[in-house]
Amino acid sequence: MTLLNSIASTIAADTVANIIDTTATTVAEEAATTTTSLSIWDLCLEGGFIMIPLAILSIVAIYIFIERAIAIHKASKYDPDFMKRIKDYVCEGEIESAQNLCKKQDSPTARLVAKGISRIGRPANDILVTIENTGNIEIANLSKGLAWLATTAAGAPMLGFLGTVIGMVDAFYSIANSGNAASIGDFAGGIYTALVTTVAGLVVGIIALFAYNYLVAHINKVMNQLEARTMEFMDLLNEPNK
Repeated sequence: MTLLNSIASTIAADTVANIIDTTATTVAEEAATTTTSLSIWDLCLEGGFIMIPLAILSIVAIYIFIERAIAIHKASKYDPDFMKRIKDYVCEGEIESAQNLCKKQDSPTARLVAKGISRIGRPANDILVTIENTGNIEIANLSKGLAWLATTAAGAPMLGFLGTVIGMVDAFYSIANSGNAASIGDFAGGIYTALVTTVAGLVVGIIALFAYNYLVAHINKVMNQLEARTMEFMDLLNEPNK
């Protein structure tokens, strides 16, 4: 009986130990899962108050990009028959019909040609200067908001670096206050904030930079179209005199 009791006690002890080990392992795995499952929103909250201006910059930049992209796409549309019809009207002397056609088109090219038509009869150089000035105004209208995108592209990383400096100052301040008892937890929060703001600033800045260059490239295409229509219109005015 003594031997049986001893064996039973040993088996029971092993069973309890296995249960404890299994429970400890499960708790450790759950803790690790909880620690590593950090959402983007949680990361943003860890960034501190610097994330607020970065969020504002990103929202405004996205709005400007979408609004300007739509406006530029609309301005870049060109009807190949437009200049042919303008030429027919001008050659036939139907100036009012040409102006009405420009009003219906309602595009930078149409407004540019309409301004030139309104100056018919004046010296060619005066007409050209008027058309060029109108084209400059149209390009300036298309470029509205691009300065904000350029500022965001340059300023967002700087704000991120500012958050980095603030986070590092907070980290070392915590170390100084903790003295010899300093631990990783005392300054990990400051370093965490520093890294999050740096990443956020770079992400916003890079997106704004690409958006700015994209819009500038398409505005240049519209500018080239306006220059081509200007030359075409000036040639049109000289044709009846040939």
